[in-house]
Amino acid sequence: MWSLITFLFVGFLAGLLARALVSGPSPTGLVKTTLLGLAGSLVGGFIGYLVFGKDPTHGPLQWSGFLGSVVGAVLVLLVYRRRAR
Repeated sequence: MWSLITFLFVGFLAGLLARALVSGPSPTGLVKTTLLGLAGSLVGGFIGYLVFGKDPTHGPLQWSGFLGSVVGAVLVLLVYRRRAR
């Protein structure tokens, strides 16, 4: 249960930071910001896995994973804006 809560909280923070880093109109609201961050976590995690491989010895919550989530959320936000036009 705590893993799910942590995943949602980190997703929300990543989405919030992505919205702060990219200027212009963004999806608003708690749910859309959290979904943006969760999608960013998936994208950032996938890119990180492709580039660096998997290292399960460091645990599930890492700063590098959070930064990857923010970068992924920024990418998802930019794609979202491009498609919304």
